[in-house]
Amino acid sequence: MKVIEAPGQLDIKNQFSVFLAGSIEGDIAQKWQDVVIANLSKEEIVVLNPRRLSWDASWKQDINNSKFKEQVIWELSALEQADMIIMYFDKSTQSPISLLELGLFAKSGKLVVCCPDGFWRKGNVDIVCERYEVDQVNDLEELINEVKKRVQ
Repeated sequence: MKVIEAPGQLDIKNQFSVFLAGSIEGDIAQKWQDVVIANLSKEEIVVLNPRRLSWDASWKQDINNSKFKEQVIWELSALEQADMIIMYFDKSTQSPISLLELGLFAKSGKLVVCCPDGFWRKGNVDIVCERYEVDQVNDLEELINEVKKRVQ
């Protein structure tokens, strides 16, 4: 497995790639990306992880902020290039960017979503997934297993 973290160069080549979309919100969201990476470590895949080690929460979220813009452009490029997008909504977060990404990629055919009971907009997520035939799973373990199934 190869892990590319934002804003690393998207060197995917001809390998199966998975983007880790979903809740990141600072210290609120669990670090579910670490769990996914650990459980996929033996797979022949490229994992695209937007959780940036050098992220600074004080950065102004403005198009003129070069670091912020770099992050958003990296994420959009990685989402577009990924073969599969797994999306996890942590019920202790609101995850507005993940909701935006769900809307952007609902018709892509490459999304698998995990939205547990208790997520504040679960109803909206469920309806979007139903309407656009996005696969849904019940927990993080099932999300990881979906990746393993598609790699084989």
